[in-house]
Amino acid sequence: MGQPSSGIGVVDKSVAVLASVAAAPRSLAELVEDTTLPRATAHRLALALETHRLVARDADGRFVLGPRLGELAAAVPDPVVAAATPVLAWLRDESGESAQLYRRDGAERVCVAAAERTHGLRTTVPVGSRLPMTAGSGAQVLSAWTSAARAVGGGFSERTLAEVRRRGWAQSVGQREAGVASVSAPVRGLRADPANVVAAVSVSGPVERLGRSPGARLAPLVTAAAQRIGAALG
Repeated sequence: MGQPSSGIGVVDKSVAVLASVAAAPRSLAELVEDTTLPRATAHRLALALETHRLVARDADGRFVLGPRLGELAAAVPDPVVAAATPVLAWLRDESGESAQLYRRDGAERVCVAAAERTHGLRTTVPVGSRLPMTAGSGAQVLSAWTSAARAVGGGFSERTLAEVRRRGWAQSVGQREAGVASVSAPVRGLRADPANVVAAVSVSGPVERLGRSPGARLAPLVTAAAQRIGAALG
């Protein structure tokens, strides 16, 4: 299962289920394959976690992270999330699309805040979702301004990252998920240092709405949102 062992089996197995659905929505069969848990065990734990709203179901009935995780995370003061929350709502309303905030955690990026489009076709990234650093505009931004990313070896060429740094934003079309486009910009931290990028703010939605060059329309809004978050951080 690839997770540290606490010696308490039910806890370790529950964490394995959460880690699996954080990586991607899972059917029961996919959950069993990814965690290597027996089918009955995986099903029982997923239903128990769903009862506590730590796991939920998407429109296709697949297991995903539940809203309780976001509520628990929100109870812990985080100045970046606190600064970003009203800005993400503004960005969602101005763009008409879902907005997210990502932070890097090793070879993954984590959605730490989101403002979802309330109606129509939308792309949903639950808070707590862990996505690879090898695809998507958010990953491009976090890679472009993180020197450690080059040491790890991401999925982007230095030419691509240099272009992201030059423009100050990134876009992707069908890179992380077929049919999904996104635009992201860097959120700079507390120091007056251009390289001090603490997060990436993103807008995502269906390609049919955002188009094949989503940055042309959305980059000004996304970069403005990033600047607002940075200003709120002081």
